[in-house]
Amino acid sequence: MISKELASYIRKKSLEMVSQANASHIGSALSIADILAVLYADVMRFKANDPNWDNRDRFILSKGHATVALYSALAASGFFDKELLNTYGEDGSILMNHVSHKVPGVEFSTGSLGHGLPFGIGKALHAKNQGQKWKTFVLMSDGELGEGSNWESFLFASHHALGNLVAIVDNNNLQSFTTIAETLNTFPMDRKMEAFNWRVVTIDGHSHDEIRNALLMKSDDDKPLMIICKTVKGKGVDFMENKVEWHYKSPSPLQLKDAIAQIENVA
Repeated sequence: MISKELASYIRKKSLEMVSQANASHIGSALSIADILAVLYADVMRFKANDPNWDNRDRFILSKGHATVALYSALAASGFFDKELLNTYGEDGSILMNHVSHKVPGVEFSTGSLGHGLPFGIGKALHAKNQGQKWKTFVLMSDGELGEGSNWESFLFASHHALGNLVAIVDNNNLQSFTTIAETLNTFPMDRKMEAFNWRVVTIDGHSHDEIRNALLMKSDDDKPLMIICKTVKGKGVDFMENKVEWHYKSPSPLQLKDAIAQIENVA
């Protein structure tokens, strides 16, 4: 599946899963669909029929509340039967409302923000010490950049010259109840991270070409890489875009029908 088709699939299935389960965080899932699509279609090395393959690239979704987007990407990539997506949020289902390591293809259970990057750094340090060539990709929210654990991690990663680590920031500018600037302004991140001795690039987080080019940049053995992706919360559905309430709301049947139609029209 090419990345554009995968992004459309991720958006449609995410909408359906959240609606069916009467769950939350659809805005967060839609903003990262393009990033996940490029990662799984064009960039990461993995074997869907062997999720624990030693030479796979590691991916950690630190913003674990956007779980439906990752589950959709994994199902479309062959890690498990797509029919399993219909059990999302049900009692007894492995597809929990935050990312769970019980799901094939998931490296780490996440949800408490600020934990994904420290875990990913441990993976990257192990790979470097063992002379392994695989990379670790951590997809973070801009809201979680206020967590102190991340700033310790930024220092640790550059100190240990983890050039095999890529931190991807979903910079949609909304956090919980309001904007990043009004909650705890951590930007401009580019200048701060450069001062921390990271390489930093800022891109359009919905342009597949820009995402692909950034993710496939030649590694710098001495510096970890941060890709700041400028995104739109709720991307692809006009009544959800840049609306903070879709961090919590679930679409009604009529809203779901409208949203799916909009995604299909673009595809």
